[in-house]
Amino acid sequence: MSVSPYLSGGLLGFIARRKVFVSYYHNADQAYRDYFERAFGHLFISKSVKPGDISTDLSTDYIKGLIHEGYISDTSVIIVLVGSKTWCRKHVDWEISAGLSKKVGGYSGLIGVLLPSFPLQPGDQYRYDDLPARLADNARSGYADIYTWNWITASEQNLKNAIQAAFDARISRATQIDNSRLQLARNLCN
Repeated sequence: MSVSPYLSGGLLGFIARRKVFVSYYHNADQAYRDYFERAFGHLFISKSVKPGDISTDLSTDYIKGLIHEGYISDTSVIIVLVGSKTWCRKHVDWEISAGLSKKVGGYSGLIGVLLPSFPLQPGDQYRYDDLPARLADNARSGYADIYTWNWITASEQNLKNAIQAAFDARISRATQIDNSRLQLARNLCN
């Protein structure tokens, strides 16, 4: 599949700061997430889990509930930073699933951002198999948009437009949401 086309012409007028949850593989992609929030955090209200916020000693069901109720329940948009191993991480899957579950205020919009470590094919093409499966389902259905790191971080306007498009998709493309697969019970790789 190809990366989402550039949003041409931009959106006119004021774009509100949306509540955004950034999902990523903490061990491999923390530096990208830190840069992203430092450089662009003023464009959105961060609802993300920070390192150390959730103990890994807690039960699976408790962690899922905490992610859903404590972080994602009022989030407008989920941004998934996709590196080479994000596809296999259970917490990323749970976070996407929570965003795609109906809650007060509706669903969360969904964006995938392909990091420099992601195995892009020539011409900024990607394979669905290299994405987290739930993100791939929603890119395939037309609900989620996928961008490259270089494009999304090239300008504040690119990111603002992408967030607004995902926010609008919560209503205009809600029938395309695919949250049908079972949540990952374990990580699929190390």
